[in-house]
Amino acid sequence: MTTTAFPDLYDIPQELLDFRDLVRQLAQEQIAPRAGEIDRAAEYPWDVRRLLAEQDVLGLPFGTEHGGTGTGTLMLQMAVEEIAKVCASSALILMLQELGSLPISLFGSEEMKEQWLPRFASGELAPAFALSEPEAGSDPAAMRTTAVREGDEWVLNGTKNWISNAGVADTYVVFAITDRENRRSSAFLVEADREGFSIGNYEHKLGIKGSPTGSPVMEDVRIPHENLIGVEGKGLSVALGTLERTRLGAAAQAVGIAQGATDYANEYAKERIAFGKPINQLQGLQFKLADMETGTAAARELLYKACTMVDRGTPNVGKYTSMAKLFASDNAMRVTLDAIQVLGGYGYVNEYPVERMMRDAKITQIYEGTNEIQRVVIARAMTA
Repeated sequence: MTTTAFPDLYDIPQELLDFRDLVRQLAQEQIAPRAGEIDRAAEYPWDVRRLLAEQDVLGLPFGTEHGGTGTGTLMLQMAVEEIAKVCASSALILMLQELGSLPISLFGSEEMKEQWLPRFASGELAPAFALSEPEAGSDPAAMRTTAVREGDEWVLNGTKNWISNAGVADTYVVFAITDRENRRSSAFLVEADREGFSIGNYEHKLGIKGSPTGSPVMEDVRIPHENLIGVEGKGLSVALGTLERTRLGAAAQAVGIAQGATDYANEYAKERIAFGKPINQLQGLQFKLADMETGTAAARELLYKACTMVDRGTPNVGKYTSMAKLFASDNAMRVTLDAIQVLGGYGYVNEYPVERMMRDAKITQIYEGTNEIQRVVIARAMTA
């Protein structure tokens, strides 16, 4: 019987592993000590943003031609995972760097790309993505924000809701109805300093408290026609094409949160003595920790598979990106709840990080498309 030598299908290039290790070191040494305070103060961590910019981490979503690292989706999401292990709010800084700029990368004109992407890649500017509205969350067809063409300008009116980076972002990708009769929308780049643009209010949230979420308001905001992203009337295509990719950020964040909670609970169980021995010798807790580790490892494999498909240009990746987001976020919620149980009463107080991790995990089941929407996407792909 002969054996065939197969290459290791799961090898990650060494240069990506080296960059991942750099991000891991930054996260463990410089972001982790800040995580609790970021959550308690509910303030945007500008120092963390500067750190990520200085170390080229904010350049991960971009190609080399626009000043980025050119290292692809897998490297980007490995970095999100490492930061989310210690601070999910800080991981969102990197996630939003992709979300708020990817519509330009995928659909923008060459002039728009040259004007904006290098400034995002350097960390000079922070972008945001403004799709959801008070009555149009999972149903973008219910959008009420409008954009009316007047000569060489567009005039935007409306209110968005649940927008991350609100008040922090320098630019917003705003979706607005441009054809009322046929309910067709378009995507626009709106600078935060445009007259008539403001943030109406901020949300007080369960988790991810270091990342502001608010409601951008547009009152007769005028922008040049050149700020139209892609084709007029094709805003839904821009939104879906973007979210198909960026939901991997939520998956990576969820994997990081789950691994961080698992690692903390495991270390705690080695030290905590009950009934005369470390609690990690109690079979009930051993089984719980084993399930936490296994679920997170499975989520990571699905995430990396989907990332690799994107990097290879595999067509119809939506099913896999949805599966990765769905499985990873559901797992993160289970794992963080189990981590609290492992710590017992200590897990319930904010002196220990697992209660924060549980609060942060919940949003990964909601944003970038709720998990119910992900199940719809997966089911439709199965029946296509």
